[in-house]
Amino acid sequence: MREYTLYLYVNQIFCYNRYLMKSDIHPKWYPNATVSCACGNTFTVGATKDKIQVEICGKCHPFFTGEMRFVDTMGRVEKFQSKQKKAATSGYVSKKKKKQQSSDDTTPKSLKEMLMGLK
Repeated sequence: MREYTLYLYVNQIFCYNRYLMKSDIHPKWYPNATVSCACGNTFTVGATKDKIQVEICGKCHPFFTGEMRFVDTMGRVEKFQSKQKKAATSGYVSKKKKKQQSSDDTTPKSLKEMLMGLK
């Protein structure tokens, strides 16, 4: 009893036999894997690892708790805030604004200005 499925692609025919598929290529599945959070919460899920360590879970994440706090890993928030302060004080002008400023300075605003520029 062999079951074949034929797939027709452009100029090629592929034959798929489910009995000739490779076996033992998938990782081991743990239906009761334990997940431990940094806040102390633990729960079980199905996963490919027996024990999983996480930093944030549904019990302590600000979105689910409603608390207004930073979830910081290795100073990422401070790094972002320092970049924002640096960008605000540097006087950076984007390419689009530069182009708009340069085109505003060189092009005449009206016919009168155009005629005054010829003299």
